[in-house]
Amino acid sequence: MKIEERKIPVMEIFDGYVDSAELGVKAYGGRLNVRPAYQREFVYNPQQRDAVINTVRHGFPLNVMYWVRNGDGGYEMLDGQQRTISICRYLNGEFSINHQTVDNLTAEERDDILNYELVIYVCEGTEREKLDWFDVVNTAGEKLTTQERRNAIYAGPWLNEAKKYFSKTGCPAAQQGENYLSGSAIRQQILETVLGWIADRDGGEIEDYMSAHQNDGDCADLWKYFQSVVKWAKETFPVVRAKLMKGLPWGVYFNKYGKSKRDADELEATIARLLRDDEDINDITNQRGIYEYLLSGDERHLSIRKFSDKMARTAYERQKGECPGCHKHFAIEEMQADHIKPWSKGGRTVAENCQMLCAGCNRAKGNR
Repeated sequence: MKIEERKIPVMEIFDGYVDSAELGVKAYGGRLNVRPAYQREFVYNPQQRDAVINTVRHGFPLNVMYWVRNGDGGYEMLDGQQRTISICRYLNGEFSINHQTVDNLTAEERDDILNYELVIYVCEGTEREKLDWFDVVNTAGEKLTTQERRNAIYAGPWLNEAKKYFSKTGCPAAQQGENYLSGSAIRQQILETVLGWIADRDGGEIEDYMSAHQNDGDCADLWKYFQSVVKWAKETFPVVRAKLMKGLPWGVYFNKYGKSKRDADELEATIARLLRDDEDINDITNQRGIYEYLLSGDERHLSIRKFSDKMARTAYERQKGECPGCHKHFAIEEMQADHIKPWSKGGRTVAENCQMLCAGCNRAKGNR
């Protein structure tokens, strides 16, 4: 990987400065994404902001900044965002220090700021090398999220389109998937979630998908996939229970179970029954696992491990009080309800899988 140290005057970086709020911040003749549109908005507080300007005005050194060179000849800012924005906003007349704006400065004082050289490390290399570098550099200040790091590496026409659907306040994905998605669009959590789902579909990682589509002119594949997931979830579970549904891995469920036809009415009846305070189903410790349980049939998703008193009594009567391990008779209070097929191996917590063992035999059986 190539890392080049450059010293760039403030006047060159301020050239072409545009702050479009959530749409991003550009500078350096429009070639530098100071805050790409996919990153969250964060602004230094007045004390931090003023400290940057005073440092520059006194000619003291600022910490090194880090840029990444893109394939199109432009740059993404990795570290130094708030220092750069503070300088540009001051030169743009957006705030004052000690009641003094840039217009109140003498020509010499303005020139001192404009000629001040910022030390920039510019990185070029493979995608993997850049990600590794991000991990080293991104250790202090307002850290980039994992997805923001990915976005900086795989910036291109595909990402520009994808963020319109997944990375803006009130974006289409947030609206259509409001009952299924959790997290912030502008912090890239929705985009990361959906990319994780589609990468799971393809048997790869998010980086694999972004790399493969980086130069695509649109994000039709991702958007159509997302719509298919939401459509399937709505058709399969038409009754919305946002508290239970929100944030579940619906795309992963779709990838694994989406091709199987299911009776939505039957599924809803089962959900309603499982959520009732039923004597035989009174130990569901993971209600959010109901959906994958219904799709997979694996009771472990419900975290039901304890047999009801009714199931234990039925098994005790069936055994006539005899422990099948040591063949001795015990009072029901001296016995423990046990899974014939262990729960950890997929054994269900149902009457047919219940046996009563004495304490000694239950300990000896363990997870067998």
